[in-house]
Amino acid sequence: MPMSIPFDATVQQIGDRLIITLPDEASRALPSRGQVAVDAVVAGHEFRTVVEPDGRKGHWISVDDGLRETLGVAAGDEVVGELTPTKAWPEPEVPEDLGTALAGAPDVGDVWEDITPMARWEWVRWVGATRNPETRERRVEVTVDKLRSGKRRPCCFDLSSCTDPELSRSGKLVQTAG
Repeated sequence: MPMSIPFDATVQQIGDRLIITLPDEASRALPSRGQVAVDAVVAGHEFRTVVEPDGRKGHWISVDDGLRETLGVAAGDEVVGELTPTKAWPEPEVPEDLGTALAGAPDVGDVWEDITPMARWEWVRWVGATRNPETRERRVEVTVDKLRSGKRRPCCFDLSSCTDPELSRSGKLVQTAG
């Protein structure tokens, strides 16, 4: 049975987004420097999520609007939590452009459904890992083409880097003040 990893952290804001950056000791206790699926308890609320790599051998948790409301947190708040790594990955939120392309290619539906949720996270992450709209459009097309040819994962993608273009620069989570 995986051990739980306790942590105390401060909610941070980068642009319009809230995140919880894990302390080094909690991040080091995770089984991978890349994305890790976890059962989390933060501020007494249980949920399953994927902690993201920061590109510096650390990790962070995204606090979307729903989680922000559930936790009742704002930037600067201290939170206490616990993470338990799990092999049961939650389904990723498929962005509209990729979802539309997948819906328009019914011949890849079986492959998409057959790959693991972790692999679907990798595809979604790869598509979203660019600020350039033309590159993103091309990645959506390549995703469909690769799935059509039986590929189950994007190739040559650094899973230990932060690839959220709203939060990272050169593969590393933007440093917050304080």
